[in-house]
Amino acid sequence: MLDRRHFLATSISTLFSCGVLADARSPSLAPATGPYALPGTFVHPLPDPVSGRRYEAWIDVPTSIDIATTAPRPAVFVTDAPYAFPLVRSIRNRVGQAGRNLADFVLVGLAPAADESSADMRNRAYTPTNPRARPAQPGESYQGRSYGEGADYLRYLADIAVPAVSAHYNLDPARRVILGHSYGALLATQVLFERSALFSHYILGSPSLWFDQRVMFAREESYAKTHNDLKARVFQYVGEFEAIGPRPRFNEMNDLVRDARWMDRKLRGRHYPSLRIETHVLTGEDHLTVAPRGATSALLWALPGHGPYGGG
Repeated sequence: MLDRRHFLATSISTLFSCGVLADARSPSLAPATGPYALPGTFVHPLPDPVSGRRYEAWIDVPTSIDIATTAPRPAVFVTDAPYAFPLVRSIRNRVGQAGRNLADFVLVGLAPAADESSADMRNRAYTPTNPRARPAQPGESYQGRSYGEGADYLRYLADIAVPAVSAHYNLDPARRVILGHSYGALLATQVLFERSALFSHYILGSPSLWFDQRVMFAREESYAKTHNDLKARVFQYVGEFEAIGPRPRFNEMNDLVRDARWMDRKLRGRHYPSLRIETHVLTGEDHLTVAPRGATSALLWALPGHGPYGGG
């Protein structure tokens, strides 16, 4: 009897020698025609006239929205645009299903200037203070070149970026969401306590509330001393491995789970009549993996569609 393995090997060798499988084994690739562009997206130069920084606003309007109509539109502003813009765009298009599960919203990416890296921008513009201006504490390590310009960037958002984009694209202030992760959520927390009316919903993904000896808890205390209400809807998410624990996926120093829960308790304890807050610890997730899952859940909460999902 002919050995089956010998038969298969001989047959394949024959096919290659005849050229039948040669193309499949050694395919050729045409020259590249250029970078891939996301269809339906726009880039608006939107510089800051005070600092002179040449920021950009990246915009994606879903095909279901007729820009000629006058109906106000929901919108999601995302920090860290190079990462978050394509991610949230995909979530909206895939999960949303043309507004059935998730409302079709205008997506706004808050992008850095072309001459500044995303890492440098987030260190500089998303942080409320400069921890390198004081003596370092044990275990602290701040590697960025510049910190503590959060107030300047918040001014830019409030005075330039949000008004300009909202007017041009007719955005609904009652459905204007900011979504930030890590330092981006730290920035959104600053907005919450400084200019809460700028957005209706705050999605705080793995917020870096540990930053500079947890300075945002002091900001929360200061806000509470001078206010008796906080009109906002807040959704915090954090991965279970963002607590301190054994490696490989747990954190070594900063317990983001504890901090998110503590902020939740403090805000609930203020009994602000207009505040709605949810905090979720997502099992099986760490600081890197939690973002897609957390953002999906938070967007379904903030901007539910006309289908079976509920919302906040």
